[in-house]
Amino acid sequence: MTRPFRTEPEASAELENAAVWYESRRPGLGVEFLEAVDATLDRIARWPQAARRVPGVAADVPARTAPVSRFPYHVAYLDTPNAIRILVFPHDSREPGYWYSRVKR
Repeated sequence: MTRPFRTEPEASAELENAAVWYESRRPGLGVEFLEAVDATLDRIARWPQAARRVPGVAADVPARTAPVSRFPYHVAYLDTPNAIRILVFPHDSREPGYWYSRVKR
C-alpha cells in the first residue's frame, strides 16, 4: 500500500505558477508539464527510496529529490513513515537550498 502525498502550500503554488507559465508559452504545454510531474509522483509513490538524497540537508532528514522528465524541474520530498511530504517543485536554475527551511516545519 502506498502512503499518501502531503503537499506543502508553497509547493502547490509553485507548481501552479509553473504550469500557468508553460501554458502561456504554448497552449497545452502546461498540461504536458503537469503530466510529467504526475509521472514523477507515480515513480516516487512506487519507489520512494530510489531518488537521490538532497545534498546540504542533515543526514538524519529523509529528504530526496527526483527529476521531472522533459522539464527543468525536480520534486523534493520527505519520505516519512506516514506520508510522502512534497516540499517543493524547484526549477533547476533557482538557487539551491532556497527551500531548506521547509524541512524543519
